[in-house]
Amino acid sequence: MTSAFVRAFLVMVVVATPSALLPGIGADTKQMVALVALFAGTLTFIEYNATYPSLVEFRDAPPFNRIRFVMLLVTVFTLSAIERGRVAPTTITEFFDAIGTLIGISMDFPYSPVRLATLMMADDSSPHLVASVRTAAGMSYLISLISLGVFVSMMRAGRWPPRDAAFNVWVNLPTFDPTAGADVVRRLSRDARVNIALGFLLPFLTPAVVKIASDGFQPVTMGSPQTLIWTMTAWAFLPASLFMRGIAMGRVAEMIRETRRAKGSEKAQGHYAPI
Repeated sequence: MTSAFVRAFLVMVVVATPSALLPGIGADTKQMVALVALFAGTLTFIEYNATYPSLVEFRDAPPFNRIRFVMLLVTVFTLSAIERGRVAPTTITEFFDAIGTLIGISMDFPYSPVRLATLMMADDSSPHLVASVRTAAGMSYLISLISLGVFVSMMRAGRWPPRDAAFNVWVNLPTFDPTAGADVVRRLSRDARVNIALGFLLPFLTPAVVKIASDGFQPVTMGSPQTLIWTMTAWAFLPASLFMRGIAMGRVAEMIRETRRAKGSEKAQGHYAPI
């Protein structure tokens, strides 16, 4: 229960970070953020306090969710610091802004995710706002790539899943039904490929979908700092999460395949007398 409470508190901190760092936040906005943070914290506490989770995947396979949480926290904090620096600049806000600007300009080439992120804005957006979106996109994309690299490195090094602990597939994949459809390994491999493909395509598809949808509705302006922070965070966090999920499911499928191969080898050896 203590562990679940700590996790719930940390999730609430992430949700409340932009409101805590940005100046000039109204009372209504703070109340809405507090309500969302309370809901997210309650859901996290229920999931981690229950014996068997219902939504959270890889709950008992650290540090999968820890890497995703740190990626989300660092992205939200960094973008909030950059937006705060536009009103009350400090050394750390200028440092983050310089890194985001450098990465954003470096990745701002035709058909790149950063270029598409700037193109989904309204046509009459100011150059200053476009530059802010480019900086936020570059910083959030850099954080997501670093987090993805950390997870892949840990998996390659054999630290995920931990070899000294049992890995329960059905607890760590509560939304995966092993009794439906074809063979479990085949379905896990197929879902892994689908998640990796979606993770690769989502940064390119999201701006296109937003641009098409804005033809009948009000275009995306991102004039509000909170809108900019959460939009760019979701734009970078969701594809990286899908990438990690696909890689993890592929690893689980490989583990099941190795276990079946080992059991089959033991059964085959049982038919022969030792020499």
